[in-house]
Amino acid sequence: MRSVFIVQSVANLLTPPKGACYFLASVRKILLVVAVVALYILHQDIWFWRSSYLVFGFIPIGLFYQGCFSIAAALLMWLLVSYAWPSHLEEEVEGEHSGEDARR
Repeated sequence: MRSVFIVQSVANLLTPPKGACYFLASVRKILLVVAVVALYILHQDIWFWRSSYLVFGFIPIGLFYQGCFSIAAALLMWLLVSYAWPSHLEEEVEGEHSGEDARR
């Protein structure tokens, strides 16, 4: 019962409020820009170049880091497409295509 309440609470926090909330939209975009810059900086992994440490006993730490980085980059791209995609451009293209269909 408690786990259902926790899941509902998290869902309520992640659900954007109804109506226009421009402040949250701008904060979200700023956070996405910061995440892109942070990922760009973290991509330069000079701190593992000379390390001979093996993760799980067989994976070099540099390779493991790059694998984790690739997963983080994929998640960030998913967030960018979900929250920063310019949907008004798609609406314009869809409007042009529906106009062409009407003319035929």
